[in-house]
Amino acid sequence: MQEQKIEFYQGPAGGWGALRSVTRALRAQSIALKGARTLLSANQPDGFDCPGCAWPDRNHASTFEFCENGAKAVAAEATARRAGPELFAQHTVRQLAEQSDFWLEDQGRLTHPMAYDAASDKYVPIGWDDAFALIARHLQALPDPNQAIFYTSGRASNEAAFLYQLFVREYGTNNFPDCSNMCHEPSGSGMRPQIGVGKGTVTLEDFEHADAIFIFGQNPGTNHPRMLGELRAAHRRGAKIVSFNPLRERGLERFADPQDKLEMATLGSTPISTHYFQLRVGGDFALVKGMMKHLVECEDAGQATLDHAFIAEHSVGFEALAADLRAESWALLVRESGLSEAQIRAAAEVYRQAKRAIVCWGMGITQHVDSVATIQMLVNLLMLRGNIGRPGAGACPVRGHSNVQGDRTMGIWEKPPAELLDRLRDVFGFEPPRQPGWDTVESIRAMRDGRGKVFFALGGNFAAATPDTHETWKALRRCDLTVHVTTKLNRSHVVHGREALILPCLGRTEVDRQAGGLQGVTVEDSMSMVHMSVGINAPASEHLLSEPAIVARLAAATLGARSRTPWLALIEDYGRIRDRIEAVFDDFKDFNRRLAVPGGFRLPNPAARRDWATPSGKAVFFTHAVPQDTPSHRARARRGDTVVFTLLSTRSHDQYNTTIYGHDDRYRGVFGQRRVVFIHAEDIRALGLKDGDWVDIHTVWDDGQERRADRFKLVAYDIPRGNLAAYYPETNPLVPLESVARDAGTPASKSIPVVLLPHAAGPL
Repeated sequence: MQEQKIEFYQGPAGGWGALRSVTRALRAQSIALKGARTLLSANQPDGFDCPGCAWPDRNHASTFEFCENGAKAVAAEATARRAGPELFAQHTVRQLAEQSDFWLEDQGRLTHPMAYDAASDKYVPIGWDDAFALIARHLQALPDPNQAIFYTSGRASNEAAFLYQLFVREYGTNNFPDCSNMCHEPSGSGMRPQIGVGKGTVTLEDFEHADAIFIFGQNPGTNHPRMLGELRAAHRRGAKIVSFNPLRERGLERFADPQDKLEMATLGSTPISTHYFQLRVGGDFALVKGMMKHLVECEDAGQATLDHAFIAEHSVGFEALAADLRAESWALLVRESGLSEAQIRAAAEVYRQAKRAIVCWGMGITQHVDSVATIQMLVNLLMLRGNIGRPGAGACPVRGHSNVQGDRTMGIWEKPPAELLDRLRDVFGFEPPRQPGWDTVESIRAMRDGRGKVFFALGGNFAAATPDTHETWKALRRCDLTVHVTTKLNRSHVVHGREALILPCLGRTEVDRQAGGLQGVTVEDSMSMVHMSVGINAPASEHLLSEPAIVARLAAATLGARSRTPWLALIEDYGRIRDRIEAVFDDFKDFNRRLAVPGGFRLPNPAARRDWATPSGKAVFFTHAVPQDTPSHRARARRGDTVVFTLLSTRSHDQYNTTIYGHDDRYRGVFGQRRVVFIHAEDIRALGLKDGDWVDIHTVWDDGQERRADRFKLVAYDIPRGNLAAYYPETNPLVPLESVARDAGTPASKSIPVVLLPHAAGPL
């Protein structure tokens, strides 16, 4: 068993530590030579797109456009290990459920479709035709199509996602919970009414021209390592990089590029942040409002600060915002941000002095109750100085999974616009449902309450990714049928309905050969670039189907003669699917032809050219009050003298989303373990405890339900007092279903009010 220790990490992000980690990941999966060859084909014109994050590639013809996380994702998918029928014959589902998330996925690639057998409590092999027939029977038997729920992971390709939404809408529902609901839904919900698009407005080229880059609630060293290359280059040419994060994150401090021979040979590194502000958890709203207040005060004092031409020509709502900023209390902004007035003004002054600025944000912004309002304040900040729609400036929400943005573009959305439904009707000859569907949290409630009967997941690990674990698992187990399309075994397969199927699919790295020959799929990255991905490895099993094939065959089995869509013909050649995408979405005109260009093409972004698709035809300044009634505010008011902390959930460096690659968090100095909670040393002493003690974490909520996560080790860390951080999915049981972002529904996993109690049993 790996040694458990806490040991401060002194090196930079990247560097030799990253290379050693990649080597270990390849060796651990017994694919060192094969894995190296596979990595050399990642993000090539004729290769596959990295199945990891959605950060774009600088040069899609580069040989080495992959990072530590991408290498781990490739290694995990290309593993030599197999989880075939023999594994399931040896273990009951109850026994599998007792294993860790790491153990489940570490068994390797799934090889056969499997069906749950209640009599033996085991999964047993099932033929593909029988599996599709079973699902079709359940779907056809439902009295209301809205009793079926269709989840989508961000790893699904554009082709699979398009067929999926088409099938489900022809079946009769808009129940499309997806991973966007749990991450960047607030970005779209905030930006669409403000600037007319729900996507970022920048490209990688803008990073070459920005004078300042502001990073809110993001840890690129772990979550988007390739972004560090852009930040490193920006720092070296003199751009200011201003980071706001409660935790000191090594990737925001300094970085050694593994592709820089001199830096590697000399053990050197490059600083990243020129300014680093450790605000309190959830303090971003007050911080940004304070920065804007400083700008208005400078303007009022006669210092040319605001872009009046932009404001007059392109916006509405400025006067109301300016009046609100002038009236705002500095004392309130300081208290709620956790920064001093001088710190807020210093950050604002960097922004004021920059001619061109980019604002980036991640889930440290989106997973809060007031995240939509916070994002609108970030966009307000950009608009005050005209930093949208010109080179070197703009909004940059940094998405997570590789095609989470593309899935939404393809129509994976529980609240589809009427224009999309009209076009589907006209092209495919059926009337799509107009009633909005359920998002992720609404779907959990529906299953829990008996209104959701069938749950189908195109990828992902729903049981591990979602909040309020006890309620979510109870909900899944109430279903008549649960189905998961996946490459590897995970927690969701052992938290199942009365009947259950596991359907194994091809991975992004694998050859997909259909009747029309070798096929490729497309993805859209975080900056709206669409490009082709073609696998190179032999499939892990001859019994695997591609995701488009699974969707098409299920649609044919379920809809039968009532559908005019030639489902099986479409998957003979994925170019036919892209022809249908082009017929529905004008932005994909000449789709197949444009893919022939290396690197693909960028989708239009009206806001990037200052074309505002809003009711007024202009960008909108939104005015919001500083939140003073958050879950943590209410919890502290109820608990009086009891110390209530605000807990944020985070990833370790050895995981991506719910996939656990190992038990180390190298940059935070945690090795061989995951049940740790990061806390200020003074808070440990105030509790009468010591560094390394074990505690139980209890949520403070007002619904009478106990939510707890037991046995976490206290780790003294550089984090503001009153704040905690711990890993998910271990902390998901602490997030109430009711704690969601206003106007977006995203779980507020970054601001959980909790108390710490000594763990009576002590360490195991």
